[in-house]
Amino acid sequence: MRYVTGGESHGPALTAIVSGVPAGLEISEKQINADLARRQSGYGRGGRQQIERDTVRVLSGVRFGKTLGTPVTLQVANRDWENWTDRMAVFGDAPEDLKRETTPRPGHADLLGVIKTDTDDCRNILERASARETAARVAASGIAREFLASVGVEVYSYVRRIGSVELDEGGKDFLTLPYNPLDIETSEVRCPDEAATASMKRAIDRARQDRNTLGGEFRVIVTGLVPGLGGYAERGERLTALLGGALFSIPAIKGVEFGIGFDVAKRPGSDVHDEIVCEQPGGFTRTTNRAGGLEGGMTTGLPLVITAAMKPIPTLMRPLKTVNIDTLEPEEASKERSDVCAVPAAAVVAEAEVAFVLAEAYLEKFGRDNMTDIRAAIKSYRQRVKTMSR
Repeated sequence: MRYVTGGESHGPALTAIVSGVPAGLEISEKQINADLARRQSGYGRGGRQQIERDTVRVLSGVRFGKTLGTPVTLQVANRDWENWTDRMAVFGDAPEDLKRETTPRPGHADLLGVIKTDTDDCRNILERASARETAARVAASGIAREFLASVGVEVYSYVRRIGSVELDEGGKDFLTLPYNPLDIETSEVRCPDEAATASMKRAIDRARQDRNTLGGEFRVIVTGLVPGLGGYAERGERLTALLGGALFSIPAIKGVEFGIGFDVAKRPGSDVHDEIVCEQPGGFTRTTNRAGGLEGGMTTGLPLVITAAMKPIPTLMRPLKTVNIDTLEPEEASKERSDVCAVPAAAVVAEAEVAFVLAEAYLEKFGRDNMTDIRAAIKSYRQRVKTMSR
């Protein structure tokens, strides 16, 4: 299962096409729209979110609420397009008074995109490099998430840090993660702790007053996975590589950890690896989950735990210094409508990327034609795994 997206930030719409979808999968338009709303929410979001109210339109691949086994096309309209029809016109001549963007932002794709594509207008780059594109990813992931839910897999996320403010989790080993989803989704920063939420909001307020931006960290958790998804024999099979690559495809993600992550470098092996035990009726399991649900590039069956670090948004209301690509003289970087902090939203996009990787891992292992055969194959596999541990 894969997707491709098209569209610009201020174009008519964002479009996603999802291929490799099995037949007979129930799809909920309401659930996709709920995820789109979560991507738009979060304390510290900017003015664009007041304009857009993202909803999905399914254009192909679904009939009477179930997939046909053909590519699914989804579209999310850009309401702001009405204000950009002359500046982003598909055909015709550019307006005489068109203002080109000539002051690339440090930390953005602007300058290198201009160099790569031989253009004299940063807008040709920033319209596609914008995080607005991730709305299409989240819409597309509704297909992958519905598939995972149908086989008993749940994907969720929470924010653990914004700027210097961190959620104290007391040295978790990730074997159990008792956060209430309601506590996450009712927090304005999607953090499951009231005191940490309040501190994070204060940090965002200070950054807004300083006309600055903040990054942070979030965790993506996946439960209900069977053991043995992925592979160990070739580089393209390892889920660590596939998940890491998917998460790094999100604009602004600068670091990814699995389980205890970089702590493995400072601990002895006896305090890193998860001891194996055999319990009935569950079978093989681990006494800890420091590996975060992955071992040798494959799922262990324990919760998958991924932490990602997001850099601050590069569009600052107090712009950094740059160079004008026309005059080659020092100047202030350009300003677009921007968020102060988008970490909660980035976590929802990360859920989408993780869901696609895991959905494809299931389809690779259990077939991809239709949901009836896939469910039967998963049931048979689970039974064989239980038999091995008796």
